[in-house]
Amino acid sequence: MTQSQITVQVPVGSDRIGVVGSAERNLKMIREALGVSVTARDSNVQVSGERAAVSVARGVLERLGRAAEREQLLSREQVLDLITDETQRQRGQGSASGSGAPAGPVHWDGGLDVYAAGRAIKPKTPNQEQYLEAIRTHDLVFGIGPAGTGKTYLAVAAAVHLLRLDRVKKVILARPAVEAGEKLGYLPGDLEAKVNPYLRPLFDALNDMMDYSTIRRFMDTDVVEVVPLAFMRGRTLNQAVIILDEAQNTTRGQMQMFLTRMGHGSKMIVTGDVTQIDLPDPTQSGLIDAARRLSRVPGIAFSTFTRADVVRHPLVQRIVDAYGVEDR
Repeated sequence: MTQSQITVQVPVGSDRIGVVGSAERNLKMIREALGVSVTARDSNVQVSGERAAVSVARGVLERLGRAAEREQLLSREQVLDLITDETQRQRGQGSASGSGAPAGPVHWDGGLDVYAAGRAIKPKTPNQEQYLEAIRTHDLVFGIGPAGTGKTYLAVAAAVHLLRLDRVKKVILARPAVEAGEKLGYLPGDLEAKVNPYLRPLFDALNDMMDYSTIRRFMDTDVVEVVPLAFMRGRTLNQAVIILDEAQNTTRGQMQMFLTRMGHGSKMIVTGDVTQIDLPDPTQSGLIDAARRLSRVPGIAFSTFTRADVVRHPLVQRIVDAYGVEDR
């Protein structure tokens, strides 16, 4: 049998107990159930043994970590069920990957298991409901409409939901930095400092749904990436939710580059407002071009929002109404 060894990072403090268990009970259960060697030191858990069993152990530890983030302490029976479920899930994936078949659609049943300020995130208008259903049932979705209609917010909520369900391994949030021409080198600071002003709206949505320490840990381990569009080139993204925000400010070439990053078991969500194009030549918008080229392609969904879908402060809708499209 092929042997393998991995190291999994676990949280520190009270969340650590949620992963390893009191007196490392959960680790002992993993060791006994899977026949692997498990050792823990500080924030690292090392697992070694037969490759398939080690892979299952990794999945169990990651799911225990997500439960700990939600402050859920699992009982002995629940941990055993988790081990059984992860074993069955990976056996199913193994048979598919062994035959060379791609990962299946990234769908889910029911509503979102995501909360903001203690309240479940739900669609508030018929168009938002249709949009969320399109995200649930399609692997590529375009959400087009004015500011304040929940396009980005619901997309991020769906991504967080799929991450918590273990349907995807990572979430990638991208946005074109049009004001800097995608050339950010002259700005002071490291990469994060350079792009933060352009990606702030995506951080705001994440901060509503996850605590800061969890976001920081996910970003440190690349479970969550928030990147400018320029840094997407050359990548193939498997088992991920990839969101492109402010897509009206992409060029045709950038949009094509982004859409072709999709890998197996991934879902893409593209959001934008065609009345807010900041490109020198608005007719070159990649979002408008994509809507024209892809509107009849099977498997791709388009959701259109109107001013009636604005769900921010009531003044936002009045402002949208007052401006209309006169400036475009």
